[in-house]
Amino acid sequence: MIWLMLLTLAIVFFIGFRVLHSRTRRAVKALTRKLNIDVVWVESLIAMMGKNAGEEFVDYLTDDNDAHLANAASVLLIYQTFIVDESEENLIAWQAVMRKAHLPAALSIGHVRLALSFLREIEPDAQEMHAFRQRYNARFAPEEEIPANGNVFSIHSRLH
Repeated sequence: MIWLMLLTLAIVFFIGFRVLHSRTRRAVKALTRKLNIDVVWVESLIAMMGKNAGEEFVDYLTDDNDAHLANAASVLLIYQTFIVDESEENLIAWQAVMRKAHLPAALSIGHVRLALSFLREIEPDAQEMHAFRQRYNARFAPEEEIPANGNVFSIHSRLH
């Protein structure tokens, strides 16, 4: 009888955990499927964002909008190449991930603003990030390919 109660309790916790985290799992899965990468890359980004910004990022991804997926991929690119590992090999590897996903090579000012908004908990330096964007675009994006704001949608416009 005790085993039956423990089994029931375990099943209830398992189902509850799956229901509570299903939105996050779907958002992570959508981005990882688009980029063809492991889940751990996106989960570590969301964990570093903090609770509020992480929830905003998940909300942003769950809109089922291709532009949002592309923008989230740019945020992931900025996080992985500007914050985590600025090495040349890492930069080339992540640019290849973006290229294979058929995403634009250029990072716009809007992408940087979006990254700064989502990564506000770790307080990256805005001027350094803008300088990174210029170096990245000079290396990987032809001048005519760089949009002013492109298809970047602010998360704050959705809140009003």
